[in-house]
Amino acid sequence: MSWSRKNRAERTADQAWEYLTSAMTAASEGAGAATDLAGKAGNKSRKLAKRASQKSSTLANQAGGRVSSVTDEAWGRANAAANALAGRKPSRPWGLIAAIGLVGLAAGWAAASTARAAQERQAENEELELAETAIVVTPTYDER
Repeated sequence: MSWSRKNRAERTADQAWEYLTSAMTAASEGAGAATDLAGKAGNKSRKLAKRASQKSSTLANQAGGRVSSVTDEAWGRANAAANALAGRKPSRPWGLIAAIGLVGLAAGWAAASTARAAQERQAENEELELAETAIVVTPTYDER
């Protein structure tokens, strides 16, 4: 009986070893596949996270620009209101006044130059007209 028990024990041990080996191989292959899938998922999630980060950064910059301009406008209005309540008159926009003056000066110069050139052309045309229609009269002398 000891022989049959030993054979049975050896067979059970061999069978257990085969099951264990098979299970380890399957687990190893499954882990490799899982690792590959996890790696692919990680890469994909990094790409998506990067794109989402870039998009959110762009949107945040746009919103920041809008908020900044609105904030500047609100700040200017608040200062103007505080100055009005304090009885201070708003300052004159000298830069704008000077710019408008320069634009007016340039427009006046351009108009004067154009008018002067038009008058010169008109005078030249009148001279040519007179030259074309002029009759040359020569006196006749009697030789008597």
